[in-house]
Amino acid sequence: MAAPRLTGRSRARTARRAQELRVDTTPNVLHRGRARLGKRTKLLVRRLKPGDIAVIDHEDIDRVAADDLVARGVRCVLNAASSSSGRYPNAGPMILTEAGVHLVDFPDLELFELLDDGQQIVVNGSDVYRGGELVATGHVLDPEAVHRSHEHARQRIGEALAVFAENTIEHIRDERDLLAGRIQLPEFATSFRDRAALVVVRGVDHQKDLRILRPYVRDVRPVLVAVDGGADALLADGFTPDMIVGDMDSSSDTALRSGAELVVHAYPDGRAPGRARLDRLGLPYKVVPAPATSEDVAMLIAAEKGAELIVAVGSHFNLVEFLDKARAGMSSTFLTRLRVGEILVDAKGVSRLYRPSAGRGPLVVLTLAALLVLAVVVVTSPTLGEFLDLVWLKLQILLGLK
Repeated sequence: MAAPRLTGRSRARTARRAQELRVDTTPNVLHRGRARLGKRTKLLVRRLKPGDIAVIDHEDIDRVAADDLVARGVRCVLNAASSSSGRYPNAGPMILTEAGVHLVDFPDLELFELLDDGQQIVVNGSDVYRGGELVATGHVLDPEAVHRSHEHARQRIGEALAVFAENTIEHIRDERDLLAGRIQLPEFATSFRDRAALVVVRGVDHQKDLRILRPYVRDVRPVLVAVDGGADALLADGFTPDMIVGDMDSSSDTALRSGAELVVHAYPDGRAPGRARLDRLGLPYKVVPAPATSEDVAMLIAAEKGAELIVAVGSHFNLVEFLDKARAGMSSTFLTRLRVGEILVDAKGVSRLYRPSAGRGPLVVLTLAALLVLAVVVVTSPTLGEFLDLVWLKLQILLGLK
């Protein structure tokens, strides 16, 4: 296959972008491996293995996606989009490059048409070879260039904030039913009444927060509500979700078959993309139409069904996290927080305030240690031994054994 030719306009855009970031396009880094293609990074990471070369189409790589790629042991990422568009200071490229991942952008090439999933390729600097033939040339994002781009975007965050706020206000009118509590909820098998609920979203630091909250889950036994991919996060940490809420595109089959009650989040007009997958798997489910995000719906379910406390794990609380999720505004989240705000607590707050009980293990160990010490004292003390023999004799007499 002949190497693709860039048009004059494409070459100009690539050169301009490279000059902007001052990227190093010299062939000084060599990676060999199988190309693994996936336009949805959160789904691709499930099948990545160390040594694979991830081929993604992810404009403005977010922090969660970057953390997942690093955790899978990927050392080279080829992106068919701009890893950082400059629209806002996304942390993904910085996380990847600081972890030693070789990141190359190809925003002007149809990378998914040039490569096939599973084929062996070689990445030499900015060049991609297949069978010794050059098939694509991109531009490398080194740590210095990424930091410079991130700082430039951070200085322009005010523009993104203004657009975000305008969109939020514009859509509040359309989603005001969230605040009025007019969302129609079916009856659920899962009971929330007078219990705490732990809502787990696959978000920033969700795995770390879950580990920290292990004592809280052990002692309080909250209702475990997973939002899509949060179900696999719970299973990976040794917990089983009581309920899974979402469009069911990010949960594994194992998670969906874990016995959790399944709630498909549908559009207000009734369309429910997650319904087809559950029908295919033959799993029962309930549908909740709402204009909000799946995360918002999970919190509304817990609040409306009587939860006394909602602890959010991996939830989105700042502007960058909302922009990472490609949200144009936060109207539904803003209204949901107003609705459940008095019982909503972030996981980090709980981990700082909650004092776990000792649990049974330490008490058993302490009791056994005390008995061992007593036995040693009795054996090594002749006087105490004679006294205990006398006590035992008296007990036998009282019980009529002598």
